[in-house]
Amino acid sequence: MTKLSVNINKIATLRNSRGGNVPNLLKVAADIEEFGAQGITIHPRPDERHIRYQDARDLKNVVNTEYNIEGNPIKSFMDLVLEVKPTQVTLVPDAVDAITSNAGWDTITHQSFLQDVIKEFQQNGIRTSIFIDTDVKLIEAAAKTGADRIELYTEDFATQFDLGNKNAVKPYTEAAILAHNLGLGINAGHDLSLDNIKFFKENIPNLAEVSIGHALIAESLYLGLENVVNMYLHRLK
Repeated sequence: MTKLSVNINKIATLRNSRGGNVPNLLKVAADIEEFGAQGITIHPRPDERHIRYQDARDLKNVVNTEYNIEGNPIKSFMDLVLEVKPTQVTLVPDAVDAITSNAGWDTITHQSFLQDVIKEFQQNGIRTSIFIDTDVKLIEAAAKTGADRIELYTEDFATQFDLGNKNAVKPYTEAAILAHNLGLGINAGHDLSLDNIKFFKENIPNLAEVSIGHALIAESLYLGLENVVNMYLHRLK
């Protein structure tokens, strides 16, 4: 079964909008695990506009499943991850002012840099994953960085699927097969939802984990958080 890691950035955004502690981020994370999710994901940004660096520290004492921290490996982020030591770090090449992740790594141009970063995390017992597009050459280069996994950037699939183009999954299938053959684990995330997750799962061999936040939280407004988590788990079986 593919694991579900729930990104709780949007819970932090809602909390921060009023300046207090409602909703309680730590309780929501614990509840999501209680509802059956196998992981919690956060993506702290330098401006701390949703997840704060202190949240990352506090969650370490709450998360009992897989703990995944995403972000651009600038010094402050690296220091945070090395302090917290989550289960997994997912490297994302975000600009400082990015609203959301919008591109994967150029693992050819940045190969040496990624090798150094990944080596440091792995020496501290942290599994590493690289956010990446489906380009075959980039996946081949990703394997040379020493990463444990890749996370396929799925926005294009989700956009095309909404338009009725189910063939949009083919590059992801091919990328997953190649990654597996190169010894890389396969994660995926970005714009996956209740509408497309079952089809995506059925067409991606060896899919270890999906990270879902925005859609899952939005769907929960109508259907309830516990119910939605279990709906995802059912579709991922």
